[in-house]
Amino acid sequence: MKEHLQHKVFACISECADEMGVETYVIGGYVRDVILQRKEPKDIDIVCVGSGIDLAKKVAQKLHGRPQVQVFKNFGTAMVLHKDLELEFVGARKESYRKESRKPIVEDGTLEDDQNRRDFTINAMALCLNADRFGELVDPFDGMADLEKGIIKTPLNPDVTYSDDPLRMMRAVRFATQLDFTIEEESLLALERNSKRLEIISKERIIDELNKIILAKNPSKGFKLLFRTKLLHQFFPEFVELHGVDVLDGKRHKDNFFHTLEVLENLSRHTDNLWLRWAALLHDIAKPPTKRFEDGHGWTFHGHEFLGSKMVPKIFKRLKLPLNDKMKYVQKLVLLHLRPIILSKDTVSDSAIRRLLFDAGDDIDDLMLLCEADITSKNELKVKRYLNNFNIVRQKLKDVEERDNIRNWQPPISGEHIMNTFNLSPCKTVGDIKNLIREAILDGLIPNDYEAAHTYMLEKAKEMDLHIR
Repeated sequence: MKEHLQHKVFACISECADEMGVETYVIGGYVRDVILQRKEPKDIDIVCVGSGIDLAKKVAQKLHGRPQVQVFKNFGTAMVLHKDLELEFVGARKESYRKESRKPIVEDGTLEDDQNRRDFTINAMALCLNADRFGELVDPFDGMADLEKGIIKTPLNPDVTYSDDPLRMMRAVRFATQLDFTIEEESLLALERNSKRLEIISKERIIDELNKIILAKNPSKGFKLLFRTKLLHQFFPEFVELHGVDVLDGKRHKDNFFHTLEVLENLSRHTDNLWLRWAALLHDIAKPPTKRFEDGHGWTFHGHEFLGSKMVPKIFKRLKLPLNDKMKYVQKLVLLHLRPIILSKDTVSDSAIRRLLFDAGDDIDDLMLLCEADITSKNELKVKRYLNNFNIVRQKLKDVEERDNIRNWQPPISGEHIMNTFNLSPCKTVGDIKNLIREAILDGLIPNDYEAAHTYMLEKAKEMDLHIR
């Protein structure tokens, strides 16, 4: 396994470890990923049977540029940032847990103790860095075989592993999703048995893992696992409520849980934008509370885009997601996601295109991606027709934008100009005139330029009995 330790930093760590007389290993994610030939990780975990902090200090002294050592005494760890690498050093340890906390009681231990405390067999493999055993694989739980078979499995009893640190349950789903692995049956059953233990984990930690699932190549796999194991039920009940189909008078609606995951998959083929993927997850989030059955028509979800946009801030706040422009971006796309679909069904007027450009601004291209991903019909002719219509809408958007400059529109007449022209103080009338000009431009009554807007303003002012200063 020496071929996986070609980086010069390993030779330096090896030399320092031998000088100090401590067993030293690279362990965990780095070992897993280099064997899988994934992109070589930049964060490397080093464990030694001794003081990880002392080893880190010695390594830092020998490395070119003598990088700073960040010491975390409470955790017995030290971090060395060397060029593009993040090296974390820790002494081998054993852990014991209390039921109400995922923070362990830590004692010094052996390499075996340290490997016992790891979350999964594929993360418990270690490569020795001491010169006499350089590159030797220490794999007590046969993690190599699990890597080859594509299996996520805990080293010890999964009930104990998950109960001790419930975040490992989210990590199990995350690794299964990212690596496209299968969770071993007993480990999978233990996820559901221990799902309620997730309540002791902070929302920030849960969402960090969830975002990694969302950013995976096939994120729907992770959501199906989260749903099957009841983990999703612990922190995202609104999404769980999308699941299921009602039938009345022989009429049924689609399962909005699986539809949403299809939309997410469709979108994921075209973008790695986390917040656009969140918009896909939440675009139909208000369908359960807006579901109605209309005689002679069937199931409806009127207004789900409006209610959904109002639900976004509440969901973001509860899940500890950012309450900033990212949240507003998701909220906007949820609100607007039906607009291009409606335009694609009918003859598209320039006025409707201008209004969509005005409302979407610079997010119009992302909105169109979301809407195209929202076509999940199994009827190939219907899908082809929708996509062709969307191409027409895209061309119309381009043509109208080039002609009218509506995207991120700034009014050609400012409120200050209106006040100066008619000797007004800030008041409702100023806003009314600005709105009239905006509506006239969006309806195509006047072009988007100063002269036309100024003339129109004077006409409307006369109707309102306003006089020029």
